[in-house]
Amino acid sequence: MTHLDLAGRSILFVGGKGGVGKSTAAGALAVSMAEAGERILLVSTDPAHSLGDLFGMSIGDREREILPGLHALEIDPEAEVESYLARVKATMRQYVQPAMYSEIERQIELTRHSPGAEEAALMDRVTALMDEGPQRHDRVIFDTAPTGHTLRLLALPEIMAAWTEGLLRSRDRSDSLGKAVDRLQRRKESSGDDLSWFDDVKEARGDERTRKIREVLLERRRRFSRARRLLLDPEVTAFVLVLIPEKLPILESEKTLEVLRNHKVPVAGVVVNRVLPDVPLGDFLESRRAQEAEYLERVDRSFAELPRVRVPLLSRDVVGIEAIREVGGYLASPRPTH
Repeated sequence: MTHLDLAGRSILFVGGKGGVGKSTAAGALAVSMAEAGERILLVSTDPAHSLGDLFGMSIGDREREILPGLHALEIDPEAEVESYLARVKATMRQYVQPAMYSEIERQIELTRHSPGAEEAALMDRVTALMDEGPQRHDRVIFDTAPTGHTLRLLALPEIMAAWTEGLLRSRDRSDSLGKAVDRLQRRKESSGDDLSWFDDVKEARGDERTRKIREVLLERRRRFSRARRLLLDPEVTAFVLVLIPEKLPILESEKTLEVLRNHKVPVAGVVVNRVLPDVPLGDFLESRRAQEAEYLERVDRSFAELPRVRVPLLSRDVVGIEAIREVGGYLASPRPTH
């Protein structure tokens, strides 16, 4: 039986089309690794959180122990947006006059439901977990949202680092121009060549407000640049694709693999979920098995360069530790306990 080779990877993303069993696969990997002696943090970024239902318990937005060595949390996107906007407001209040507070409030409230606001807030939390999680756990496993949302999320570190870099450049140009105008104004009161005052503009020290704004932007750039480095490091991070042997999930997974490779995100393998078991099934299901066989051949062709794991369709829903443990037996090769 083929297993996923995830040795050494401390950050795992499990993703795919909605409804293919991402949460089941992520939970099964987490249980399997925790019972092999690893310290695991399982994180759901999917707004439709299924982890609590999967384990039969309430999990919530703070780490909760599921098993010895296994903790889980479900990120609440709305709460993250609230927290994110609160941090932005607090930061902005440091750099504007009190008369501008009401306008700052209005402008930030307008962004609450703007496109990308939820992803930006979520990326802040995911970035923190990518950075801090491996310091307290052997692995962090992200049970991601459906594919489109996940791909936007994975692209954000690069986008936001570039956006912050643009803000820094704009800030520098504005600051330098302001200093130059100020020098020219003062120069008019004396004599000499006005243009000579541009020569040493960059040497002048900025005021405290400018320095703080720059520090905030630089810290943001460092944080997202680090997240991007982690995301693209094949020795640290791996993406596991989950699909079922049906046409639409296969097509979407093929496109996803192409996008991940274009972004240079390392992909560790494919989990083919709910494969019909190799036992007599009757005429109706034998017909389904014949169709499934064609799709399985396509999976083998499309993902030939990646390890592929087949998880059979079980006779019951995957709910509870025993069922999750059974699925986990198909995914990760066993490891000795620490």
